[in-house]
Amino acid sequence: MFTHKDIRYRSIIVVNSREEKSFRVSGGVLLLEDKKTQKTLTKFPFQKILSIFIVGNATITTPLIEKCTKFGVSIVALKTNLRPVFFYSSTAEANFLLRKRQYEYTKENLQIPKILVENKIANQIKLLEKTRIRSELIQNAKEQCQNLLSTLPQAATCDTVMGIEGKASAIYFNAYFEPFDWKMRRPRTKIDPINATLDIGYTILFNFIETFIRLFGFDPYRGVYHQLWFKRKSLVCDLVEPFRCLIDWQTRKAFNTKQCKAEDFNFQKNEYTLKREVSAEYVKMFYDLLVEHKNDIFIYMQKYYRAFMRQKVSADYPKFLI
Repeated sequence: MFTHKDIRYRSIIVVNSREEKSFRVSGGVLLLEDKKTQKTLTKFPFQKILSIFIVGNATITTPLIEKCTKFGVSIVALKTNLRPVFFYSSTAEANFLLRKRQYEYTKENLQIPKILVENKIANQIKLLEKTRIRSELIQNAKEQCQNLLSTLPQAATCDTVMGIEGKASAIYFNAYFEPFDWKMRRPRTKIDPINATLDIGYTILFNFIETFIRLFGFDPYRGVYHQLWFKRKSLVCDLVEPFRCLIDWQTRKAFNTKQCKAEDFNFQKNEYTLKREVSAEYVKMFYDLLVEHKNDIFIYMQKYYRAFMRQKVSADYPKFLI
């Protein structure tokens, strides 16, 4: 199993490929090549790689998979629209005691769901404070979110917890993105450039968190909060919650500074889609942000793993505070 030192000194490689590229193994080193010219673009020792994210077209080989297995390197492949295609990781897959704990956790146990939602709302309040705006909308949003947070310990059902989370999020988004003519948060419908950008960031975050979850041997499909559906990685849905604030913060900052703008999107069939020529910039923006926080995310997952395995009380579970 990886240690904090591994995470600190191993790199996360993001290959954003419009033209098809190929990976080749030579002398224990990973080579990234242009498939047409067969020219080597860059190379990495496997001992220094934590994970490889491929956005677009690339060719992977059996020797590459063999080396990734030996050195515990995960591979995540996504289409150019960031839809996941393939995830490979053999790290800690045999941790059957952990999975036994997962399968024994019942939906009636609200301890961890409350921890996750409390962490999420606390970060939403923190982001509202960080705006330094003293408008009535911001002040009311902070107060309402704080009031909802205070009702969380008394929640008796998972539906009640989800209701508190949903109400807090609606209030928070309305205030946090109000300067940008915000309407509402509509996941995956892309009703405006900010919703579309949030979807891009959340997709990258989802795959990033899954990589860390698999380092410890968790079954990503067995969650503690989100419902179990066919092919739904419920545990990943659970553990992205404390970190969504990073995507929110980066998105608001990028639109404030014009790093992201409405002109970067096409509007077709009542939805906004990112123009291909700027897609690499958006992907890089979010990956750079998450790589900057990779140590924080690893430490969080490590503490969560230890608390979950030892069936600790709420106070022993980690929190990520922006």
